Amino acid sequence: MRNRITRRRFMKQVAGAGLALPLIAPRLGFAESPNGKLQHAAVGAGGRGRADLNEIVKSGKVDVVALCDVDENTLNEAGQAFPGARKYRDWREMLAKEEKNIDSVSVGTPDHMHAPVAMSALRLGKHVFCEKPLTHEVYEARQVTEAARKAGVVTQMGIQIHSHVVYRTAVRLIQDGAIGKVKEWHSWCSAHGSAEDLARPEGEDPVPAHLDWDLWIGVAPFRPFKEDIYHPNRWRAWQDFGCGALGDFGCHIFDPVFTALEIGPPLSVRAEEMAMGKEVWPVSQVVHYEFPGTSMTSGKIIEGTWRDGGKQPSPEVAGLPKDFELPKSGSLIIGEEGVLLLPHYDKPRLLPEEKFANYAHPEVDDVNHYAAWVNACLSGGKAPANFDYSGPLAEAVLLGNVAARMSGKALMWDAANLKVTNVPEANDLLRRAYREGWDVAGLSA
Repeated sequence: MRNRITRRRFMKQVAGAGLALPLIAPRLGFAESPNGKLQHAAVGAGGRGRADLNEIVKSGKVDVVALCDVDENTLNEAGQAFPGARKYRDWREMLAKEEKNIDSVSVGTPDHMHAPVAMSALRLGKHVFCEKPLTHEVYEARQVTEAARKAGVVTQMGIQIHSHVVYRTAVRLIQDGAIGKVKEWHSWCSAHGSAEDLARPEGEDPVPAHLDWDLWIGVAPFRPFKEDIYHPNRWRAWQDFGCGALGDFGCHIFDPVFTALEIGPPLSVRAEEMAMGKEVWPVSQVVHYEFPGTSMTSGKIIEGTWRDGGKQPSPEVAGLPKDFELPKSGSLIIGEEGVLLLPHYDKPRLLPEEKFANYAHPEVDDVNHYAAWVNACLSGGKAPANFDYSGPLAEAVLLGNVAARMSGKALMWDAANLKVTNVPEANDLLRRAYREGWDVAGLSA
């Protein structure tokens, strides 16, 4: 049954209940811009949120009409750059007051708030640009993807290298058959999920006057504020807020492989046995995936392996010399006719080099990831990393984090039913209950 809430009733809920989130029925509606530009609101005005906003406005086709951040210092700094924008601390209030004034929303918050903000914007019929990973939980990724499809709006995940010429060239090389059918791949990054000595500190520190700590916690379980532990930069290591090294870099580094091979949902995921803390992500990990083969692969199943925390595959897995120097982060895609080495955010290399010395690399255009989204919002069509693509990518990445918490167990994945079929307790890790008072339509139990 569709929830029916008037604007007046919604505003009373926000003002009176304080923490109650919008329970808004799906309704498409866009602002009437006097100059033909996209009327835009940003949730998250610092870090990646500010970087995304800066790139979005470079298109010259956007008016920033609203800014939101829980940190008043960050908000005011962004406000100086966009003096015409109205400022909010609470994104719920912003959506309520600006619903008729905005066409689009960008989400650049810590990971645990991606889905609540994105879903609420989608249910208002707004175009959405959301940072990676798209969501914090597997269930959230599926729900947000389906909501975007239902809303019929333009979406984009913040994997900007998806559109960059180096990744687009790698995709073309693989799809053109340069290395033949692909047998397996290995991806890795140098980042650590957390620090070995990271544990929740005792006690609490005074909350700075410029920070609304309750709003920062959002849907996550409440905990006391500790200076320099969570906000503004260290939240990624904590399971309640971030998604570790795999969540931070997996959507980037897996992306060209998923695109080139047209990878679908995994069949199974297994993290190698390791020490796993209760509250933080592993310092380093190795996660093994099995996917159904595609027209670009050599078998009915293709295996992909993720490593982080400085772990790398041996070059020998790709038939390279043991002392071959691999980049700090990247992928080795192993084909029947050769190997493609793709450093993270650098030019792809075909190996062995003597075999491909005269191979003509395809001419591939660079695409502006942000302008592509803005243009699609204004004229229709799809952005390159729309949620129909990036949602399933995020699901696969986040399943690796589920496997990490079930260390050593191979999880058999039923994607159609969003269910682990052989380890029932793993299903409890696909979603979590939101903090009391923070229910979100389309996401809450």
